[in-house]
Amino acid sequence: MVPIKGTIVQARNAKVRDDYVLAVSQALRHDLGSSAPAIKTIMRWTGASNRAAKYWLAGERGPGGWHLIQLARNSDAVFHAFLMMAGRDAFEVSIEVNAARASLARADAILEALGPRH
Repeated sequence: MVPIKGTIVQARNAKVRDDYVLAVSQALRHDLGSSAPAIKTIMRWTGASNRAAKYWLAGERGPGGWHLIQLARNSDAVFHAFLMMAGRDAFEVSIEVNAARASLARADAILEALGPRH
């Protein structure tokens, strides 16, 4: 008989765990699709194994801390999902701030072009 290695620690709330796994999977599929190149991209981003990347993409398991950080660093969708799960959706606010800055820069350029020239 082959000994089982590793320990599977169950989350106290299975729904929270399932929601986490699903959110990360959906975010990855949104950004990368579900093809073989997507798996290779996840592996390159995180240094994780092929099997782990497949599990994350398929929604069978979720990444641990360090891998989640690497995914969020490289994927806006994963970063956004993480913030939503944490109840801190600053991502939407940052998009609005950036859009406002761009609008103000365009308005300033228009005013400069229309203003009197000295």
